Amino acid sequence: MVDTTELPYLRRCLELAGEALDAGDEPFGSVLVGADGTVLAEDRNRIADGDRTRHPEFELARWSAGHLSPEERAGATVYTSGEHCPMCAAAHGWVGLGRIVYVASSAQLVSWLAELGVEPAPVRPLPVQEVAPGVTVEGPVPELVEEIRALHRRAHTPRG
Repeated sequence: MVDTTELPYLRRCLELAGEALDAGDEPFGSVLVGADGTVLAEDRNRIADGDRTRHPEFELARWSAGHLSPEERAGATVYTSGEHCPMCAAAHGWVGLGRIVYVASSAQLVSWLAELGVEPAPVRPLPVQEVAPGVTVEGPVPELVEEIRALHRRAHTPRG
């Protein structure tokens, strides 16, 4: 269960998602938090340059592998605006990160994008636990879902 003390981390994810959107990227943002509550790293989507692997969750997994001990990684939490895609879930599992807390699920995102007429992604949107079954996953977070949905709507609605 997501505790109210965790909402600031999730709100920062939404801010990062907004920054990504403002920079011409899809709206995703993530924050890596240590077991003691310290923000260790954060990132946003950076796929606009054509490298579609530059997801924030993947970047945080790689950062953690180079900067944290296995114990520190296991005790960390990744807060994120959207549930990890299979690529990011695999990276998370391979480096041994701890818990994931997401605002909106992959199923929610797929539904929203379909409503907006967006073509499906080239990779099947599997739940994190189908890719990395040992990872504790919590979400969606109902009180923040509409905020991320609005960013995705803005990202995929033609501007006149």
